[in-house]
Amino acid sequence: VRPAAGRSAAAGFRAWRRGAPGVASPTPMPTIVFHGDADPVVHPRNGRYVARRALGGWPGLKATVRKGRAPGGGGYVRTTHRIGAGKPLCEHWAIERAAHAWSGGNASGSFADPSGPDASREMVRFFLRHRTTLARRRAVLSG
Repeated sequence: VRPAAGRSAAAGFRAWRRGAPGVASPTPMPTIVFHGDADPVVHPRNGRYVARRALGGWPGLKATVRKGRAPGGGGYVRTTHRIGAGKPLCEHWAIERAAHAWSGGNASGSFADPSGPDASREMVRFFLRHRTTLARRRAVLSG
């Protein structure tokens, strides 16, 4: 759920159940979202809101939609937003028939769905594409 989606405990629970847009991020930030389309705890609309808010800081992005199936059998729809053929700047993964669980997690864990896709692996892939140098990070922080 995005920042400011619920300003009290009751409003926060309503945002979980129904979805709430929250507020836009003041600066563009690479974003990847995984959400089960059958999540009974946090409404799947919240995952879409997170992606939509992230897109506001990136003008001119083009979306591609890909349906797939993880090696463990879990189906998904991945929407990737990028500028031209460049690196993905926002990805939204809607995991088919997934409830409130970590996608691709170990079956022995609580709230884990081993059927995939492997959210941990995909997040590492995504964020490694956005690596930067120490000098560039310092410049952003000081500027």
